[in-house]
Amino acid sequence: MTSRNSNLPRWLLLTGILALNGAQAEPVIALIVDDLGFRYSESRRATALPGPVACAVIPGTPHGEKMARAAHASGKEVMLHLPMEPVDRSRPVGAHGIDLQTTRDGITSTLQAGIEAVPHVSGVNNHMGSLITRHPGHMSWLMQDLRESGLFFVDSVTTESSVALSMAREAGVSATRRDMFLDSEQADEQEIHQRLQRLVELAQRRGHALGIAHPFPATMTVLERELPRLDGVKLVSVRELIALRSQAQQAERLTIAVEKTQ
Repeated sequence: MTSRNSNLPRWLLLTGILALNGAQAEPVIALIVDDLGFRYSESRRATALPGPVACAVIPGTPHGEKMARAAHASGKEVMLHLPMEPVDRSRPVGAHGIDLQTTRDGITSTLQAGIEAVPHVSGVNNHMGSLITRHPGHMSWLMQDLRESGLFFVDSVTTESSVALSMAREAGVSATRRDMFLDSEQADEQEIHQRLQRLVELAQRRGHALGIAHPFPATMTVLERELPRLDGVKLVSVRELIALRSQAQQAERLTIAVEKTQ
């Protein structure tokens, strides 16, 4: 009787692992297109891309509100692409961003102003931020506000020294980080296509991957052509990817717990 009961916790843990692993039947990718709101035609192409591509809009841009509404009307996630101070001081964050001088109350008011400027926001990622995302104090303040607003967060990882994701998790915010940038202003269609393929291959190896792109003409041409014929992966929303990654982390913790019972 004692031996049989002692196996019950292990059996329950194994059942939990199987349930979590079975929740994801195929590899998935999520895509974010950043920097929307400046150029109308390029931003509009992003909002019309096939599938659940997230559209990250910079607040205070000439066409930001229109792009957010267009993305929402297309059934896409709208993200606030929040400017944050970079190491390069020649790139100011402006009135709509966060820098080292931003106070606790200033972060709250900046986030609220961004949400008002970009309608239908469901999540936030950083625009620039290679300096400010290293600072636990500012990131902790921001994550507290995101939690209260019910918004998820994606660390764009503009520096490997970023503490943004760890601060988000500590605050209980649904969050993740990007895996790859798919483009640059100088990249041609062939290079962008190769990066997209590498993102797909990463997802096939690991089960999930998150890429960030920008509304450059070459990028839009590649995504318009390639997204409808993705093979071997499923394109999902960012929120869904975050949920799947959370499930994978739970399965890993359960696996470790089972190993400790053996």
